[in-house]
Amino acid sequence: MGEIMKIRTIVLFLFVCLLSWQLRGQEEITIRIKEGMPMIPVAMPEFQFSETAAQKSEINSTIYETIWKDLEFSRIFKMVPREHYSYIPRFNPNAINFKDWASIQANILISGQLEITSDERIIFSFKVYEVASARFIFGRNFGGKKELSRLIAHRAADEMLKHFGEKPLFTSKIVYISETGSDKDVYIMDYDGFRPTRITFSSAIDMLPSWSADNEKILYTSYRNLNPDLFMFDIYSGKTELLSSGGSNYAADWSPVAEQIVYTSSKNGNAEIYLKNMKSGQEKRLTFNPAIDTSPCWSPNGREVAFTSQRNGTPQIYIMDAEGSNIRRITTEGSYHDSAAWSPDGMRLAFVSRIENRFDIYVFNLKSNEISKLTENSGRNENPSWSPDGRHLVFSSNRSGKYQLYLVDYDGRNVRQITAGGENKMPKWQKSPKSAK
Repeated sequence: MGEIMKIRTIVLFLFVCLLSWQLRGQEEITIRIKEGMPMIPVAMPEFQFSETAAQKSEINSTIYETIWKDLEFSRIFKMVPREHYSYIPRFNPNAINFKDWASIQANILISGQLEITSDERIIFSFKVYEVASARFIFGRNFGGKKELSRLIAHRAADEMLKHFGEKPLFTSKIVYISETGSDKDVYIMDYDGFRPTRITFSSAIDMLPSWSADNEKILYTSYRNLNPDLFMFDIYSGKTELLSSGGSNYAADWSPVAEQIVYTSSKNGNAEIYLKNMKSGQEKRLTFNPAIDTSPCWSPNGREVAFTSQRNGTPQIYIMDAEGSNIRRITTEGSYHDSAAWSPDGMRLAFVSRIENRFDIYVFNLKSNEISKLTENSGRNENPSWSPDGRHLVFSSNRSGKYQLYLVDYDGRNVRQITAGGENKMPKWQKSPKSAK
């Protein structure tokens, strides 16, 4: 019970204790970014902080560096190198010389200020300006406990994305399996690998976690009853519910538009894909084939399901309608393809392919039928999962010797490791961030 209360406390910190409000007295401007536009150069001088926060430089640095790295990661913004700031006079938020910032090629300027109150709460405010027109775009204030400094920074960076017409990304989370010693448990962490939180506390093996559509529940398979059964964990209540038992039950995926899941089960002898209504509990078998059918994944509109089948002799990627009809094969070359993951725009499928005994991540464009390779000559790469904005993926790889989690851009650029210690596998990115209330 103590561990459940700990999890609930963490959730309350994340979704209740953080406050934000709009700055008053200034008209805001929304800027829309068109597809294919170059990245926007952004300058962000060091944040100002009050005398009461003079001893809190670490918090100030954490917020500053987190926002910087978020925006740098976005593929929307391009951060003007900090060494260029030395070419112009020191930033004064009360008398901004926009010509100075234009001279170092900045299009957007971010000004931030931090205050820490006597009761150890953070008040962080930031303003965003367009340099060429010297006009205010928007501003926000955030308040919360100092333990939430990284979340405050992620919220601020998400406000940047939203104000430029993009989906929030930086407050999103990743669920995954972490193996330490003999334990294999479900964990949740921020998208950048910080603040890992253990969710399950069983001596049995847990595997293949995934999110519910509202991000409030985790589906996963566990051997706690000496059989691979499907469970659902409620993040808020801490309760665990058995969903399916008998045979092997795994690889569950929650519909983005309805209270239903698809999953693989061998309860009737062969590994087939089932549809389960989460309200009524009723189930429907979707596949009927003597070969193994597994790894189902919903399309973003909830009308189709991608899955892996050996019905033609080797594991290949197929798509069927949500009712199990209109099955068609997607991959036509190679002898092993698995773990399909649908991009948020519904136009691409990421999957794992084994060629010459090498496991790599590929992306198939459903419109052009083109395939691109994201990983190469770097160990065994598996379990791709898309970011909410479709510009990045998380995957597991043993390229460093042990399995860790990595991020990569949709075009194979900017690979970075986000976990360390033990072994970390089977990541699933939230389809959309959970908004703080």
